[in-house]
This record gives sequence, C-alpha cells and structure tokens, in this order.
Amino acid sequence: MKHKKLKTIPETSKRMANVHLKGGKAEILLAKSLWNNGVRYRKNYKILPGSPDIAITKYKIAIFVDGEFWRGENWGYRKKRLNRNRYYWIEKIEENIARDKRNDLLLLNLGWTPLHFWEKQVIKQLDDCIAIIMNEIYK
Repeated sequence: MKHKKLKTIPETSKRMANVHLKGGKAEILLAKSLWNNGVRYRKNYKILPGSPDIAITKYKIAIFVDGEFWRGENWGYRKKRLNRNRYYWIEKIEENIARDKRNDLLLLNLGWTPLHFWEKQVIKQLDDCIAIIMNEIYK
C-alpha cells in the first residue's frame, strides 16, 4: 500500500543526507580487523544476493553490517515508537527485513553462510564479532 509523501522537516532531511550506505564506521572497523587477522575478503560483493558488505570468498561467508533503524532491530518495540511518517517507515523497514530474509535464503542455496551484525554490536563488541567469524572459518 503506497502512501502519499509527507512534507519533510529540514532537520530530518539533513540527518538523512548524512546516512552512508557503504563504508560506515562499523564496516571499516570490522574489515580492518579481519585484514589484521589475515582474513582476505571482497567489499560490497555485488555478484552475491544482497551485495554483502564483506565477502570472504575462500570460505563462502557473506557478512552484513546492519544499521539498527534501517534493518529493524528490536522491530516490535521500535515500530510502536515511530511517529513521523509512520506508515512510510513501517512499510520501508518491513520491506528491508523481508528482502534480507530472501537474500539469506538465496545465499544459503548457493552454499554461502550469511552473518549479520548490528552496527552497535561491531563498534562495542568487535572482538566478539571477529570470534564469531573466525569460528565460522575454522568449522
């Protein structure tokens, strides 16, 4: 169901313009840490479903660093708190969640292992994220 576009508040517009789709702080931290651990990878690997942020081709591991808002972390709670452009954001984020699930299934069918980390998780618990990836490599 499409909804009419609501007027954008200038502060919101400015904030949204600063959102980067690739090469965010968490993604760079994770990539550099993997590199320092001897893990070689491709960034934003477009030939795979979902264009993983980091693709470890040797081990067929697709890594996504997901923004909490855009990918619906704790969605049941966050959804209730949306006020501005509520219907637009609910539709947008639920489409993102569904697309991520479809892409994960496609990756699994291709023999790849999809791993998802929240941006905050990478920033605050980088060593734990690296340990999860290394465990997957050495399975």
